Amino acid sequence: MPARVYPQAVSRRSLIYLHGFASSPRSSKARLFAERAAAAGIAFACPDLNEPEFRTLTVSRMIDSVERAIADLPEGPIALAGSSLGAFVALHAAARRSGAREDRRPIDRLIFLAPALDLVPGFEREVGPDQIRSWQATDAYTVFHYSDNQPRELAWAFMEDARRYDAFAVSLPIPTLIYQGRRDEVVAPDAVERWAASRPWVTLLLVDDGHQLLDHVEQMWSDTRRIVEGGE
Repeated sequence: MPARVYPQAVSRRSLIYLHGFASSPRSSKARLFAERAAAAGIAFACPDLNEPEFRTLTVSRMIDSVERAIADLPEGPIALAGSSLGAFVALHAAARRSGAREDRRPIDRLIFLAPALDLVPGFEREVGPDQIRSWQATDAYTVFHYSDNQPRELAWAFMEDARRYDAFAVSLPIPTLIYQGRRDEVVAPDAVERWAASRPWVTLLLVDDGHQLLDHVEQMWSDTRRIVEGGE
């Protein structure tokens, strides 16, 4: 079930957190953000992007999950935060809503943590050409899923669908904060730098950390709270 915290709101802006690939709302960062949001009086949601099953996961389906989470929040602006794959989904979810008229829940802030902006090339590098061919031929790729500490299969439809989305083609002038580790072993820091360089509304913080950004969790929450509670 999605993690939802709808306290007696103090902030006029809500917060949605999108977990990463093979993760869940039970991840350490998701739980910390949920707990801190509740304490700060911030309406919060963290949809489970694995649902209804991990095998049929696609970017399009995750964006639909974000839309449902938005619809359940109180009316008002939304800060959308995402970790790794969650950041890629956040960008495209915001792009989908950007042309909506009279949006009562506009996404007006983005926070990306180690964003997988080069999603398909990154997967291809990590998996390798032989495994990519096998994945396509067998319609199954096995990954270790951290939510239940066991391997799960992912269908080839994930890659087919992901190729429809290009983060480098999205130019969405929403104030955006990025935390990116220089020692990231999953997301290529230079790809994040290239994406941010041509977008003056983006603030990129390159930090001495790995993909999980575990040494900067408190700093990331502090900045997220400042953004959520800030004005226009």
